[in-house]
Amino acid sequence: MSPVASVMSHWQHWRQRALEFAEQKLPALTRLRRPEPLPIILDRRRIYTLPTGFGVAFALLLFVMLLGSLNYGNNAAILLTCLLAATASGSLYFAFRNLAGLRVIGMRGIGEVHAGSTATVELRFTPGLRDRPSLGCRHDQSIAWFALASGHDDVVRLHVPALVRGWWLPGRIVIATNYPLGLFHAWSWLHPDRQILVLPYAEAEPPALPYDSSNNGDHAANGSDEDYSGLRDYRPTDPPRRIAWKASAHRDSLLNRESERRTGDALVLDYSALRGLDHETRISRLTAWVLAAESNQSAYSLVIPDLRIEAAIGPEHRSACLRALALLPP
Repeated sequence: MSPVASVMSHWQHWRQRALEFAEQKLPALTRLRRPEPLPIILDRRRIYTLPTGFGVAFALLLFVMLLGSLNYGNNAAILLTCLLAATASGSLYFAFRNLAGLRVIGMRGIGEVHAGSTATVELRFTPGLRDRPSLGCRHDQSIAWFALASGHDDVVRLHVPALVRGWWLPGRIVIATNYPLGLFHAWSWLHPDRQILVLPYAEAEPPALPYDSSNNGDHAANGSDEDYSGLRDYRPTDPPRRIAWKASAHRDSLLNRESERRTGDALVLDYSALRGLDHETRISRLTAWVLAAESNQSAYSLVIPDLRIEAAIGPEHRSACLRALALLPP
């Protein structure tokens, strides 16, 4: 490692330790750990600045230039040093100004999120009456760089790990800038109180769906429990045994036999029937079965402690079942 890289690495290490110490000791910083309602306005009391590694090196350079120019009585060098120092001071103001007045007006999760996957969190910003270039938004290891044009709202998306099911608060988010010269780092903490519903983890290889055909007296002798009512386009989730190969030979795409399950069959996804499994494993298996039943176009009901959702099918029924599973007490 080069000497310059070594110095920069040590500077970043001590700078991070100083920030952690400040967050623990200074009330002005720790007060932002609590969730806060939207909209969030970044005012002067919640914007913080520190010199970057490049800024510290630049300050040392100016100090050496000042000593040399004073030693030799070189007025031109003194004037240049003062101009550079004034430019650096101006960059501190512009870094602060790039964040001051910025508003966060919305936050929501994008798409369906299951525990153990990555959630996409969307933040909506209002820049106000001036452009705001070179902004960065960070949550743990996820970083998004963006710029805002005056008078136009914009959204920023962060990819955040969602580890547990249920209502989930993403936590604190940092918004920062090194604009315009990279000499100073200005930042602020955001902690919106908006929660995101995380659905349960779906078991990777669940057993077959628990169809109950004990009351079905009209089954054929070979045990078949399906009638085929027509043909439709093949979907990747369809089992190969349902492909209509003869009919597909006359077309450019595969056709699948549409099955119509007899009325005697009942698909009941019952929490209490999964004996021998722990609580979270039962929820994971029921989640996988809900997804499989929807993929197979089979009507199903869900029975969990203190709740029964009657048999149906479709996006609304699927959402209701997954939501009920997600909100089961741990």
